[in-house]
Amino acid sequence: MTQAHRTRPAPAARAPAPALSESARTALAWAHTARFLTTAAQLVHLPEGDMPEIAFVGRSNAGKSTAINTLAQRRQLAFASKTPGRTQHINLFALGPKDAPDAYLADLPGYGYASVERGAKLRWQKVMADYLEVRRNLHGVVLMVDSRLGFTPLDLRLLEFITPRISNGAVKLLVLLTKADKLNKREQQESLAAVQQVLGEVATEASDVGILLFSGPKQVGLGDLAETLYTWMHSPQVDPLVTPPEAA
Repeated sequence: MTQAHRTRPAPAARAPAPALSESARTALAWAHTARFLTTAAQLVHLPEGDMPEIAFVGRSNAGKSTAINTLAQRRQLAFASKTPGRTQHINLFALGPKDAPDAYLADLPGYGYASVERGAKLRWQKVMADYLEVRRNLHGVVLMVDSRLGFTPLDLRLLEFITPRISNGAVKLLVLLTKADKLNKREQQESLAAVQQVLGEVATEASDVGILLFSGPKQVGLGDLAETLYTWMHSPQVDPLVTPPEAA
């Protein structure tokens, strides 16, 4: 009697990746040029000049490092501390041609962790607040919000803090609803609607505010994120030689 051979089940077919537009592919290629530039504990340590900057900000564990690394296709470009809230510096990454970058990406410290020593927390929160309020290079803010939680009180405080610069058109805002893969379709739509309602109340005069569902592991919204940031930095209104009118 011959022994029957066992056959392994065929692997489940993967869903095809969504087709990207030409503009999204161009934007992603630009994002993939991201490389570390410098780290700064104080604003005076940041580069001088008028290079436009995009700031990524959000609560610790909101997925900020994952979003940056996914956008750049670099596993450890943005460092995620094993102890949330411990990163207390502004990290800058250059974007664009190696010999002629056209934008900087600023990774700001996460906020909201009570385990951090109070004095240190207040010190780097002051640095972050000063950056958002007076940094003349700031052109856009990506606010990371866990899609399962929505806006927390700390997120709302930050949103109100930057609303004046957003309302006068000097700074653009994208609310990135992270970890969207943890929600089903109905929950995703509810999360979007809740954030939209808050933005309508807090930033009523803002003309350039966006919301995007995002998942780093599943690459949900990746092309749209890259295209938004690329458009911010390469629209006719962006001139790295011109100082924004509201700059301090």
